[in-house]
Amino acid sequence: MTDEVGARDLNDGQRAQLAALLRLLEEDEHAPTAIKASDEADRTHVADSLVALELDVVREARRIADLGSGAGFPGLALAVALPSAAVSLVESQRRKCDFLERACAAAAIENATVVCARAEEWGAGASANDVVVARALAPHAVVLEYAAPLLRAGGVLVDWRGRRDPEAELAAELAAGLLGLRRQEIRHVVPFEGATDRHLHVFSKVEETPPRFPRRAGVARKRPLAE
Repeated sequence: MTDEVGARDLNDGQRAQLAALLRLLEEDEHAPTAIKASDEADRTHVADSLVALELDVVREARRIADLGSGAGFPGLALAVALPSAAVSLVESQRRKCDFLERACAAAAIENATVVCARAEEWGAGASANDVVVARALAPHAVVLEYAAPLLRAGGVLVDWRGRRDPEAELAAELAAGLLGLRRQEIRHVVPFEGATDRHLHVFSKVEETPPRFPRRAGVARKRPLAE
């Protein structure tokens, strides 16, 4: 189990939960990730997820939504680290939702709920979340459009990105202005030794998102706001 960044403050029970997740990734042939070996998954999935605990707003969140949760990162790792937070794992593909259910059971994660729906169609999540997280989900501006309607006023989106891309960042800033969001910071992070070009893009919801959002499913990808 990793001793990197956010994992340093975990208790033995939380470390055991994360170890159970890593075992499931390695043993479940249907785990929706190419990175299954425990040592590599510990760094690439767990440590990379827990680096968000550097942000006060994440540590203090009570309702978190993980969009496009896939194999459960960062959502499951954050649920383990923040047992008082309610974490929604939002995933549209049924086979991935089934895996997430198995993962919650295998690691006894009781504060995470699997939401098998597209982000644009999750009506129950509208304006309900303190923090929305997304990791390797979609182009930057598209993630903002998915997240904005799901954030409460003052809530925050944390979008995991790799190498900085000025063109994508400009598109995201333009989209943010249409969605009631404002960039708060771009934080360079080193979730584990040797990690390079990793950044958390943080946007806060400063105004109500216009009622025309979310657009119907699939439109954000086909017609990004900044184009």
